Amino acid sequence: MKALALFSGGLDSLLAIKLIQETGVEIEAVYFLQPFLSQKEERKVVSHLQNLISQLQVKLHIIRLDDDYLRMLEAPAHGYGKAFNPCLDCHIFFLRKAGEMMNELGADFLVTGEVVGQRPKSQYKTAFPIIDSESGLAGLIVRPLSAGLLPPTIPEIKGWISLKHCPSIQGRQRKVQLELAKKYDLKFETPAGGCLLTNVEYGRKVRDLLAADGMLTSNSLRLLSIGRHFRFSPKYKGIIGRNHQENQELFRYFYARRWDAHLYLLKALGAPGPLALGLGEPSSEDLRNLSLLTIRYSDHPYQSKVSVKILTSGKDHQQATFIEEKTDNQRLIEKFRIN
Repeated sequence: MKALALFSGGLDSLLAIKLIQETGVEIEAVYFLQPFLSQKEERKVVSHLQNLISQLQVKLHIIRLDDDYLRMLEAPAHGYGKAFNPCLDCHIFFLRKAGEMMNELGADFLVTGEVVGQRPKSQYKTAFPIIDSESGLAGLIVRPLSAGLLPPTIPEIKGWISLKHCPSIQGRQRKVQLELAKKYDLKFETPAGGCLLTNVEYGRKVRDLLAADGMLTSNSLRLLSIGRHFRFSPKYKGIIGRNHQENQELFRYFYARRWDAHLYLLKALGAPGPLALGLGEPSSEDLRNLSLLTIRYSDHPYQSKVSVKILTSGKDHQQATFIEEKTDNQRLIEKFRIN
């Protein structure tokens, strides 16, 4: 008998795997990697997951999500939470993907670390039948942390496993989980921040991107974690770096796509300051406004005249210079910033 577990990297999924291991069932785990993390973030996440799972001697499959995941994000059947988080649809999507892996791995059922009532959008008792039905896996999803509160699953009914040793956890309290972690001597540390899509500020940027472009791409979503974002028109936005690392990332983005059209790289000359990346088709006023904001965030003194160098992508690699006085420009920030 073999099971496949959805592994989130948190304590709950660790405990769910451990509880199923105690039934004598062989188990492997899968983590679905969001397709819009930076390479640095991906490495950090994968390293963290591998360290955690090594405690249980379980094989971990890292699956990077692709365009079908992004299409789901654009129009989730069950809607979004407070940010841009389609938690119910996301979970159904992950379970479907895991269900497709079951035959390949020879798994008989799935395991999750879900707890009744822990998350208002996807982990409540009446949501589980919806999730099970729409994933096409009704009866084959075992939730050992709340086993005593849920109807028996096919693995239980057929006698493949017994969950009598499992708890009946409900709600957001963590006391039982912490006691179990101590019992099994499990080390855990949940990564800070959680899913980007639950971040309200990030969610606003995603909504703006979708409204302007009509679709989401991994590359455009990766940029949303970098810099200050400004929407000047439906066809043009700008990103201004907040530190040296972000400036480097914006430069690398521009350089890698320097033969494409509709990219602009801006730098205020003569003093330390940010790089700015323009994306789209700006009017002359749009380009001027991004130049003014690039100057605003530079180290030049106020009321000084500043030159901004502007590089344009494409086969001709045009270059221009904009000269303007540095002012506070709070009005421009408030008018155009996406927040």
